[in-house]
Amino acid sequence: MEYTIQKLGYLAGISTRTLRYYDEIGLLKPARINSSGYRIYGQTEVDLLQQILFYKELGVSLEEIKAIMTSPHFDVHTALQEHRHKLLERRQQLDQLIANLDQTLLQKEGKQTMNDKEKFAGFKQQLLDDNEAKYGEEIRAKYGESAVNRSNDAIKNITEAQHAEVEKLGEDVLTALAAAFATGDPAGELAQKAADLHKQWLSFYWGSYSKEAHAGVAQMYVDDERFTAYYDEKQPGSAAFLRDAVLVYTGHTS
Repeated sequence: MEYTIQKLGYLAGISTRTLRYYDEIGLLKPARINSSGYRIYGQTEVDLLQQILFYKELGVSLEEIKAIMTSPHFDVHTALQEHRHKLLERRQQLDQLIANLDQTLLQKEGKQTMNDKEKFAGFKQQLLDDNEAKYGEEIRAKYGESAVNRSNDAIKNITEAQHAEVEKLGEDVLTALAAAFATGDPAGELAQKAADLHKQWLSFYWGSYSKEAHAGVAQMYVDDERFTAYYDEKQPGSAAFLRDAVLVYTGHTS
């Protein structure tokens, strides 16, 4: 079975931006580029991506993962056994990933079949667990238990069509933000378009929208260096510009 970059991203619970980055650094190349210029991934790439995600869950850097997986001594079955041993040490937190790994081992030994969707079971939950560990206390204090739980449910139950839509929205926000930043005017038409796209992107996870919460998130992008680094990656100052645009959009300017 073959997958477009969008479908593989949905299957694995990761962004197309991540898959493009893996391609750029030579970690995971597509099987081919079709006549329309789209990346196409086959079964080999699906299995390699599963291995990459296992290594990432174990705290291995992308540089080290690349070195391991391109080594002539790399053996998938042995690697899976090593993954299992390490994951067992973190069993309380990673039960779902261990069950996933057990299934994969059985498949490699020819004792059980496993479809591509099952290979990534647990990774989406792990993403939620990681976000909870990093930001949980902070965002629950700011936005409340119900809001965070709704957002988590939206991620867990996302359909392929919704995944494609929210991925496109995320990309559209960054594209619009870059164009607006060049104008230097957070109240301008382009900046307000970026703010509106950002509202749509947030609303998917929130289920409902409030101007106050939107303004609060935009301010957090500036106050929290983790978010600032994301938005400022290509153009320093973009996080503050987005904050200013959102403040105009929501009417929270002083």
